[in-house]
Amino acid sequence: MEHFYPELMENVSTCKSPQQMFGAVAKTYYAQKLGIDPKDMVVVSIMPCTAKKFECQRDEMCASGFRDVDFSLTTREAARMLKEKGIDLREMPEEDFDDPLGISTGAAAVFGATGGVMEAALRSVYEILTGKTLERVDFYSVRGMDGVKEAVVDINGMEVRVAVAHGLGNARKVLDAVKAGHSQYHFIEIMSCPDG
Repeated sequence: MEHFYPELMENVSTCKSPQQMFGAVAKTYYAQKLGIDPKDMVVVSIMPCTAKKFECQRDEMCASGFRDVDFSLTTREAARMLKEKGIDLREMPEEDFDDPLGISTGAAAVFGATGGVMEAALRSVYEILTGKTLERVDFYSVRGMDGVKEAVVDINGMEVRVAVAHGLGNARKVLDAVKAGHSQYHFIEIMSCPDG
């Protein structure tokens, strides 16, 4: 965005990605809760996207004075490391997940998929404004634009138009339409990697 569409930057959400949010919480709230000095913590994320490596090294990702996430491994790198050590996850005993911050909402489960952040946001806004649960968001493909889906969600009589694009080529098409004034979207989610 900052290189190709700097004039649109004021419209970009200031929320960090889930990877960075967790890292920030780990180095502040969780460190304090456990009585650990954040300088003695190392946060490593395991993510499918190689762009997460760049993201965790950005200067703005250390508002607490420490990097939110110190290292990011791809899932492929993590799998390779386990294989090199002879660890087969299928042979590991079942265990419950830890829940250091309590149980998450169902919306958290869709964050990693293309359109997941938008769907979680729409569900939350819908429930806050209507007091009802948004059962589902019906996305449909945009004609002539593989990799772009859109939806219209009625929230208390207001039609909210949203779009989801995955892959940088598709992102460029959507953002060019916004820049040219041909977009009617209120909310656009872009995932750099094809299929999220």
